[in-house]
Amino acid sequence: MIFTAEQVACVCEVLLKSGCMDRLAGFLRTLPPLSLSSSSSVCPGELESVLKAKAAMAFHQGQFTDLYTLLEGFPFSPRSHPLLQQLWLRAHYMEAERQRGRPLGAVGKYRVRRKFPLPHTIWDGDETSYCFKEKSRSILREWYRHKPYPSTREKRELAAATGLTTTQVGNWFKNRRQRDRTTDVNGYLALEELQDKSTLPLTMTYHLQEAHIPYTTLHLLYITCVGFI
Repeated sequence: MIFTAEQVACVCEVLLKSGCMDRLAGFLRTLPPLSLSSSSSVCPGELESVLKAKAAMAFHQGQFTDLYTLLEGFPFSPRSHPLLQQLWLRAHYMEAERQRGRPLGAVGKYRVRRKFPLPHTIWDGDETSYCFKEKSRSILREWYRHKPYPSTREKRELAAATGLTTTQVGNWFKNRRQRDRTTDVNGYLALEELQDKSTLPLTMTYHLQEAHIPYTTLHLLYITCVGFI
């Protein structure tokens, strides 16, 4: 069966989104060798779909050199950037982990990102932080201030506004809530320790907390009281 360029692009997109990598590999093997110099008659969007599928397959098969060559050799459109950036970073993380013989921590991943920055072909130049663009993080932080538990519909809307996936949005809120809970617990434990050294009555502590005064403010109050003892 002979497919048109549009049909080839459609099949690549469908198989890639479905995660059927074995079927995608089989389909790509049926295609003639792709040459960028001889593809002037192919729509850039159709060519991009094939190259994106080839990049995903190279990552799946552990052929990272081929992956980097593909990602650096074609100016992909912004809609493809999130996926391709993940492939680029994850491939470099995996190579670094193999060399070191242990999983990378946050600092290790940061060093890898500094050593292997995203190529301009899959990055629009916007500053990133742990793979999230700063403007995306700003949107999420602003929403979190008003509603730390977004609904499923709101997560989809935030994903569309930030260019992230719904899963990424959900994980960001989950991690942020966990960090805030940890901060609150640590602050409360610090207050209990300081209270033993102060003369501030327990009833006053209770009323201050009931007034929803932040723990950081209570912490300063205790330090002040201890300083005057």
